[in-house]
Formats: sequence, structure tokens, C-alpha cells
Amino acid sequence: MTASTIPALLLAAGRGERMRPLTDHTPKPLLQVQGRPLLEWHLRALQDAGVRQVVVNTAWLGEQISSHFGSQPLLDKREQLSISYSHEGRDFGRALETAGGIARALPLLGPVFWLAAGDVFAPDFRFEPEAARRFAASDALAHLWLVPNPPHHPRGDFGLSPEGLALDLPEGDTRERFTYSTLALLRAELFAPPWCEIAPGNPQGVAAPLAPLLRRAMDAGRVTAQRYAGRWTDVGTPERLAALNR
Repeated sequence: MTASTIPALLLAAGRGERMRPLTDHTPKPLLQVQGRPLLEWHLRALQDAGVRQVVVNTAWLGEQISSHFGSQPLLDKREQLSISYSHEGRDFGRALETAGGIARALPLLGPVFWLAAGDVFAPDFRFEPEAARRFAASDALAHLWLVPNPPHHPRGDFGLSPEGLALDLPEGDTRERFTYSTLALLRAELFAPPWCEIAPGNPQGVAAPLAPLLRRAMDAGRVTAQRYAGRWTDVGTPERLAALNR
């Protein structure tokens, strides 16, 4: 398995309510961070890693995203990316949330794929081919990158065992929790029974979150994780966007 054969899904369907009024007329992944649209930072990093196929899901103002990047964006005249789109807004009139959107896009992906949210700024992250190969050779359903808890999410999401397993810690457990960065490697198997009940390709447009699927797989010991120490920002408010651009 080579880097170019492992595709990526970039999540870009959200409305960005907390970013209003900036997102009233511009989808959040197209907001500029240090002179580039947020989504372009991920696209360039994927291109640098040798990934050649990217799927972008859209809903709110999705036509702006597909019009901006097209199907083969030229980024510094390097080898081309091929971009396809899963237009949830066009097909269903709304976003399908994370798991619903991934399930909808699966026919455009493969058995193993990268995942990243289009509204996260992580300029130091590398979509390393070796990480993808290790994951593909394992029996894990997901591999997550975890970050220190930001001020707006102090309780975090998941624990991390010494063996590198992501943990769904029960209420009251005092072990350290980390925040899921939205950067991950996933296996398509996670979106089938017994982990997920959405029909293949999500033809009904079921909206569903990803976290419950991950928690089920964690309870079965099939989610691995590691800490990520690079720069990372959930660009969820105008204030955070302004801070990045200062």
C-alpha cells in the first residue's frame, strides 16, 4: 500500500454557527488563515505526503468550495491532486454530521482513508505514509491523533493507555483525557454493523455523529491513538481566527 493509494476525506459541510457573521456568505473552510483558505492547508499537506485522491464533503455554501478548488487544483505546480465532492446540501438539503457524512462518502473512498476536519488549523501535521501503512496492517478500526485540551474544551474526549489504545473513560475516572484533534486514519469497516447501522452509501441521508461509533470500537480495543504536539487550533470562533491571523 503506497501513500498515493490511500485517499483522504476532508469534512467541510458544517454551517459554522459560532463563526457568524463571517460564515453567513463564506463557508468556514474558505476563511483565510495566514493568506490561505483553511482547507488549503490540509490539501497542501496531503499533496506533500503523496496522497493523490481527496474527497471533500459539503453542505452549507458547498458550491463555493467546489468552485474554488475544482477537481484538480494546482498548488505550487506540484503533482496534481484529484478532488471529488460529496454534496450533502445538494442531495439532502442539509449536512449529515460526521458519521453520516463519512458513510455517504464511502463509495468515493477505499478500505482505509485519512480524515481531517476542514475547520481545523494544524500546519505542522504530516499525513505520514508510514503511519497509514502501519494502520492498514493492524486490526484497528481507527487511529486518532489527540491534543492537549484547549480552554474551550477543558474536559477533553478520550484517554490514552500506555499501549497506545484510545480509551472511553467512564464518568469519574481520574485518568488524563485528551481532545480528539479530528485528524485520524479510519477503516471503512467502522461504518458497517456492529459499529454502525447506516446503510452503505447512506442513501437515506441519515445524520449521525462519529463519537458513538468510536466509543463502541474503543470498548472492543480496536481504536489506537497517539499524542500530537504540533500547532493545532479548532477555528471555531471569529476571535480564534483573528488570533491566528495576528
